[in-house]
Amino acid sequence: MSETLPRKAPGTVRDAIVYVMALTSKPLTVQEIEARVRKITGDTPPSSIRSYLRLNTPELFVREERGVYRLRHSPQTPVQRELPAIDDWAPPCDLGGVMLHHADCFDWIESREPNSLHAVVTDPPYGLHEYSPEQQAKLRSGKGGVWRIPPSFDGHQRSPLPRFTTLTQDQLEELHGFFFTWGRLLLPKLVPGAHVVVASNPLVSYIVSQALSGAGFERRAEIVRLTMTMRGGDRPKAAHEEFSQVSVMPRSMWEPWVVFRRPIEGRVQDNLRKWKTGGFRRPSKDKPFGDVIASAPTRKQERALAPHPSLKPQHFMRQVVRAVLPLGEGVVLDPFAGAGSTLAAALSLGYDCIGVEKDRHYFDVACVAVPKLAQLAQAKD
Repeated sequence: MSETLPRKAPGTVRDAIVYVMALTSKPLTVQEIEARVRKITGDTPPSSIRSYLRLNTPELFVREERGVYRLRHSPQTPVQRELPAIDDWAPPCDLGGVMLHHADCFDWIESREPNSLHAVVTDPPYGLHEYSPEQQAKLRSGKGGVWRIPPSFDGHQRSPLPRFTTLTQDQLEELHGFFFTWGRLLLPKLVPGAHVVVASNPLVSYIVSQALSGAGFERRAEIVRLTMTMRGGDRPKAAHEEFSQVSVMPRSMWEPWVVFRRPIEGRVQDNLRKWKTGGFRRPSKDKPFGDVIASAPTRKQERALAPHPSLKPQHFMRQVVRAVLPLGEGVVLDPFAGAGSTLAAALSLGYDCIGVEKDRHYFDVACVAVPKLAQLAQAKD
């Protein structure tokens, strides 16, 4: 894949316009559209953007009022999301050291001041549509959709998993565009040297890496979370007996967390002095922060407090969150907060942290769960 938005007729400017309007919860003025598109495509003549809006209204865009547009919902829209009306967003939830916003992260990031965030630790949505209201309703009822409900194993009920293997080429290109757009909007809001640590999957981590590299971030590492999952290892479907010695794909025993950094100013020591960022906090003076972390599945106690299909264990999250502020100073952001595992880890460490979650159900869960998760004793994996 290229390091720009996937090219689809009539071209890059068209794709950028559609993406920035799909990744918002509100109608945008022409000036806002122009500003966001330029962050993705670079210098773009305003006349090109205005002409495309005018020529594709009302087929693709809806003109709310003079100079204000929104994207018309259609099967051809690359990113489909149904978000609350502006007046339906809940007020922020102050959790005593961390703040959780019920908002769309793209709009929230756009509103931040430049150089105001010091790190990002997040587990974002993949497939983009598995967290749509329709798919979440199927998940919560335990009935199908893109979510796979694994069987119980050794007396333990396994968490549901999204089917990454079902993503089409178009959906993979949408995934690239999603992370590229997100990265371009996020980059100027971070201080130089800020690290961005993103949970991924072996099947799609290369797409996230390409997108964030193209957005201007430096690839720095990949943290390996060693954990047994229920992904992979199965025999061919409907041919288990005939091919009893075959695994369709390897059983997954690790989870990649890609690590990127906004380029530093000068040397690392200079950046640390000015911005408090540029490296990772060591577990102790004599031990460096490592890129392999042993991690058991999320404890039943934690899942009961914060029911979410992608909840990560506090033992793992606290190690990662602690490391991303090398001097223990600054603000950590989780723009896809879910049930609040990043926020809980930050709260337990005494870090300032901001979370953003657009799903009202998970926002409400996190408002209650984060303080309780933070109070849990550290588990040993």
